[in-house]
Amino acid sequence: MISRIADTLVSAAAGRLTVTADAGAEVVPGSIVVANHTSYVDPAVVFAALHRLGVRPVVMAAAELWRVPVLGRALAREGHIPVRRGDARAADALERAAEALGRGRVVLVYPEGGLPTRTDVAEAAPRAFRSGVARLSQRSGAPVVPMGQAGARRVASGRVPKQLAGVCTAPLRRPALHVHVGMPLALPGDCAAATERARQALTAAWRTAAARLG
Repeated sequence: MISRIADTLVSAAAGRLTVTADAGAEVVPGSIVVANHTSYVDPAVVFAALHRLGVRPVVMAAAELWRVPVLGRALAREGHIPVRRGDARAADALERAAEALGRGRVVLVYPEGGLPTRTDVAEAAPRAFRSGVARLSQRSGAPVVPMGQAGARRVASGRVPKQLAGVCTAPLRRPALHVHVGMPLALPGDCAAATERARQALTAAWRTAAARLG
């Protein structure tokens, strides 16, 4: 349901979304999808792109979202995974994600762990990753698929009044949005090196997406 709603909202109210992929790249069951996080609206963009690819992901997201009326119930009902940052139960999220991968679900992760503090609308390369993606991939053996998105900051970025204005005017402005899927990769070996390899792969996918926007 969330994927369908995201696709509908992005198409009708956010902007003109296009999706491309490297030759041979695909999101197979049991994959970990990593996406760059630049705006409050980019999860909808990524969900919409995955919906168009026929993928219904389980997302790992901040546990605070489960306290949002309606959204929290939908997240719980569809089996998405709350991440309790700075809590002793944080490791539970990786356990649930590994179980979901074992059942053939696609798990969506935002490895930067938060949003940038910039107020401009410019694109920028993904920031440093946390180690969770590498640990999850090494634990489950799941391939990691980089999914770079660009353009979401044109819909909403900066301080709250600016974000609200951006969302309200997006249906008139119809900003361009692009998502690019890179080739899956394995992340064996040293966790720090694997984490950096994942970041570089996502950076390459993001650069392609940003270039498509011109």
